[in-house]
Amino acid sequence: MRRGVLPLLLALLLALAGPAGAGRAAEGPGVRLSAGQAGAGGSVTVSGTGWRPRTLLMLLVCGRATPARGVVGGTNSCANGDGRAVTTDADGAFRRKLPVAEPPVPCPCVVHVATVTGAGAEADAVLEVAGHPVAPLPAERSAGRLAVLSDARLTGSSGLLTWFGAPPSRTLVLTVGNTGTSPIENPVFRVGTAHGVFAPEWDERQWRGTLAPGKKARIKLPVELSAGAHGDYTVTLRYGGRVLAEQPWGVDRPWGVTLFWILLCLVVPAALFRAGMAVVDRVRPPRPPGPRHRSAPRPRPRVRLPLRLPLPRSRTPGPPAAAPAPGGPAAPTPTLPWFTPDSAPGGPAGRSSAPHDDSPASPATPTTPTTKGPT
Repeated sequence: MRRGVLPLLLALLLALAGPAGAGRAAEGPGVRLSAGQAGAGGSVTVSGTGWRPRTLLMLLVCGRATPARGVVGGTNSCANGDGRAVTTDADGAFRRKLPVAEPPVPCPCVVHVATVTGAGAEADAVLEVAGHPVAPLPAERSAGRLAVLSDARLTGSSGLLTWFGAPPSRTLVLTVGNTGTSPIENPVFRVGTAHGVFAPEWDERQWRGTLAPGKKARIKLPVELSAGAHGDYTVTLRYGGRVLAEQPWGVDRPWGVTLFWILLCLVVPAALFRAGMAVVDRVRPPRPPGPRHRSAPRPRPRVRLPLRLPLPRSRTPGPPAAAPAPGGPAAPTPTLPWFTPDSAPGGPAGRSSAPHDDSPASPATPTTPTTKGPT
């Protein structure tokens, strides 16, 4: 009997726990607060379950918000300076103490928890900030509701100027449909760009047109980053306080700027050096001319005439030369090519012992030897 009762009890417990567990899994991310009311300067403990494991979350105190409508105005309605970040554990749970600060807009207020990276997910928990003014929420412009029908993508490419630091730009393209009961006219979207784990910077983009209930439209919204931006970015599209799409964007480094700075570091020192040398040449006084600094004229190169050698004499004996007759004309004196006729060795000017007119003793005057006297 006991053996039959135990299986029935186990089956009954599983049947009761099954729907409850399925309901918890279908609920999605949830947030709970340790206290529903706190004053500025205090703190509350925020805990949550049902989030993706190992996911970075941002915790903010936001005004003009309800869990049903979300945060009207986006993060501009939140106390961003007093936010906190937390990472979920392996089970998708977290627990973090959050300081209570007054948001820049009136309450109703919530603690807004949203993912920073990856697929978008968010949840809100009501918080009453003591002493902070309260104002009714602005009326909704229409009862229409947009839903994304196709995956969003970024189109376009970077040009040459982006390589030198120009702002990168893309176009966010997606197809949306109106699942509400009234038309949506000229909807205003919020496009945010986040670098890494930092909070996104939001810009408003208006789409011109009317989207009737049950209709769809293809929307193109421009997205632009700041000049010189590079790295991993995430583009987020929000409408009516809800995240419609997220798209990653990898931006290359502007290597042209790096090349420009390298060339600048090489050209500027060279230009400064040349300018400094020009100033030194102008300021330096001129040196007085001296014998050492006086430039001497260059000697002219000497022109050497080619040396003419005498022709070789024939060894064949010729007829003997006839002796000059006494009293007849003297025989011509042979001359060598490198001597003048007056300075030939055999001539009268070439002999050192031959008497001539300029000598002190001439052949006409006999010379008397000098007798050596007694010593």
